[in-house]
Order: sequence, then C-alpha cells, then structure tokens
Amino acid sequence: MAAFESGNGGADELRRLLDDSQRIVAFTGAGISTESGIPDFRSPGGIWSRMEPITFQKFVVSEEARLEDWRRRFEMNRVYGEAQPNIAHVALAHLVAEGRSAGVVTQNIDGLHVRGGLAAESLVELHGNATYAHCISCRRRYELDAMEAQIEAEKRAPRCEECGGFVKSAIVSFGEAMPEAEMRRALDLAESCDLMLVLGSSLQVQPAAGIPVVARRAGARLAILNRESTHLDGFANLALQGEIGAILAGVFPQLAGELH
Repeated sequence: MAAFESGNGGADELRRLLDDSQRIVAFTGAGISTESGIPDFRSPGGIWSRMEPITFQKFVVSEEARLEDWRRRFEMNRVYGEAQPNIAHVALAHLVAEGRSAGVVTQNIDGLHVRGGLAAESLVELHGNATYAHCISCRRRYELDAMEAQIEAEKRAPRCEECGGFVKSAIVSFGEAMPEAEMRRALDLAESCDLMLVLGSSLQVQPAAGIPVVARRAGARLAILNRESTHLDGFANLALQGEIGAILAGVFPQLAGELH
C-alpha cells in the first residue's frame, strides 16, 4: 500500500526505508535536474513540444539535419554547463560512497550525477550523455568544444577521424536503439536491489520506465519522489509528491554544506 506524504513526515518515512536497506538502487529522471535549472524538455511547454525532434534516421540521411542537431546540442550543452548539482545528486553519490547503494540508473543526459560526486562506474546512463560526442559507427569519443570549432571552420558536420562515420552527440536520439549493455546492467541492478528509489521521473518513457517495476516484482521495496503523481504510486511502498531537494534536505541535512 503506497503512502502519500509530504513535509517532515515523508522525510522520516523515507529515512526509515533507507536505513533498513543495504542495496539501494536509484532511478532518476528530469525532475532532479530541473531543480538545478535544467528545463524538462519533454513536459508541456518544453522544447520538444515546440520544436520537432531530429530523429536518428534524419541525422543519418540529411546534412541539413545533422547541422541543425549540432546547433541544438551546443546550445543545450551551454545550459548544462551553467547548471550545478543539487542535493539529490550529492545524496546519491553519498549512498554509493557509503556502500549502501549499488548504483544509479538515470534517464538524464546532463552529466550532473558525476559532477555531483558519483563515480562514473556506478552510473548507468540509459539515454546517453550530451556533454560529449562519439562516432556512431566505432564509438570513438570526441569533445564538444572541438566539434563546435571544426563545424565553424569547415561549415559541415564532422566525420570520424578513425573510420569516417558520422560523429553525433553521445545521446540516444529519437528512433535510435536503446544501448543493450546499459539496459542489461540496469535490469541486473533492479533485480538485485532491496530498495528502488525513484527520483524525479514521471515513469512514462519506455522502456526505461519499466525498470522500477522489475525491481518491485523481484521483491524490492519501491519509493517514488516526484513533483507530481505517477501511475506507479499505487504500486509503491512510499510515494512523496513535492520538491525533491526539500525532501532530501530533511533526510540528509549534513550534506547541505557540500553544495556550492
């Protein structure tokens, strides 16, 4: 039976769940990064409701689409660069460092988890990472600053120096297959955790949104913190609605000093 609480009571119940758990896995969505100033691109009024997404298929066949995609990525990366990790990012890194969390599975592409202190090997990025680029064929990594300078100089979308493939921001674009290794790792974490902690996800984007269900059916408890209700609230042991940062500040008051 889910509990719907807010304020200190909700924080106290969440603290009890965390204290009783030894293999916590967090599942995070855009809601934790909006509190760092990053817009939720998918919500009504967000960029994807005002601008047609460039699909993976369009990127591959059209130079015009590739250049427009790069323009958007550079603009988005500047937003990400100005944002700072908040208490949610720091708290999850803290749980991993303590050995109480097996890792974090995220739908986010902003890089804030690692900047918040989480070891990269403890993070599963289901939708990729927008803070660097890679070749879509051989996966060679490229830095965005170098790609922006190259496009400005050559007036064309970059190709891989290694294999000649298209270079693209290292995110999973619309129409692109989900990364198999990351999905498998996320499912393994879900199947072996004793608490799945969902932070800031509407749990609507599939197949990623099925991961908390896998955890619950494998016997884990499920806690959901989100600004609005989700369709899985009735499936959870605890569902809290409100500002994630405010709730977690009540659970981890000692971490406030780590934020700059």
